[in-house]
Amino acid sequence: VQLQASGGGLVQAGDSLKLSCAASEGTISNYAMGWFRQAPGKEREFVAAISRSSDTLYYGDSVKGRFTISRDNAKNMVYLEMNGLKPEDTAVYYCASWIRGDYDRSRSYANWGQGTQVTVSS
Repeated sequence: VQLQASGGGLVQAGDSLKLSCAASEGTISNYAMGWFRQAPGKEREFVAAISRSSDTLYYGDSVKGRFTISRDNAKNMVYLEMNGLKPEDTAVYYCASWIRGDYDRSRSYANWGQGTQVTVSS
């Protein structure tokens, strides 16, 4: 499966954005999915993950209560709704398929898509 994230942009602190992750050449229904982000000079950081049937959700501590992950298996899409954005949320956001292991470790994921830039100004 190939993944492509989109929906990023330049926003002000407090604004909202909804990122999308489109899958092609395969189906996401076979995978739990996750979002990570990477700011310049920093390691890739776990943001959120969702089980195949959407019954289990995980969030990084820094986004808990502000971000919501969801998926639509019929449309082969995963989403990340981001509210109350802060300048520290500025990063390139990536979606990926959770293959095995810890949900919050990037090494547990594969099929990394091209990311989408989110920039939050203060």
